[in-house]
Amino acid sequence: MLSLASAPLSFAGPALSGVAHRTGALNMMAKSKSIPFLEAPPALDGTMAGDKGFDPMRLSEVVPIQWAREAELKHARICMLAVVGWVAVDLGFTVPYAPQVSSLAAHDAAVEKGAFLFLLFPIAVVEVLAGIPKCFQIMNDPNAAPGGDYKFDPLGIGASADMQEKEISNGRLAMMAFSGIVTQAALTQAPFPYTYNGMSDLVPVL
Repeated sequence: MLSLASAPLSFAGPALSGVAHRTGALNMMAKSKSIPFLEAPPALDGTMAGDKGFDPMRLSEVVPIQWAREAELKHARICMLAVVGWVAVDLGFTVPYAPQVSSLAAHDAAVEKGAFLFLLFPIAVVEVLAGIPKCFQIMNDPNAAPGGDYKFDPLGIGASADMQEKEISNGRLAMMAFSGIVTQAALTQAPFPYTYNGMSDLVPVL
């Protein structure tokens, strides 16, 4: 009986050894710096500024990393400007011919008075002359540097790795900040810093 009972166990050695070998190989794989219990995405190898290994949905395996970084940088730069512009207007900064309203109401007021139609032309020019060529460059050249070279660097600091790291870090913060500012302004309907003045202001906004 003992010999029969131990017979299956005699074949368990190689199988368990194989499992242990595979487990060891998985444990040896690099882990994400931002999510240590997940494997590091292969496309995020640390060579790109701001690479923290954060890609839990593995989008970098579906979308080319240069294309994703181009979009990220573009939105980051817009939001850094947007945060400053939004708050500046609500603090009293105005320009000639602009509607004298809050940042939250500026879109509807600009559309109503026709000023927004004028803004479409410079935006379209920038997209046609800069955005579209950059898209074709990234599609045709996998080594193309994302972000675009707009020849605007009067202090000569944009090429440093440290400044690239700071740009993407502050840009990510600005994207989150702008979302928060717009949401808070819409919910409170209050001026800067967009906070409720008291319990009487706690009225749901539908």
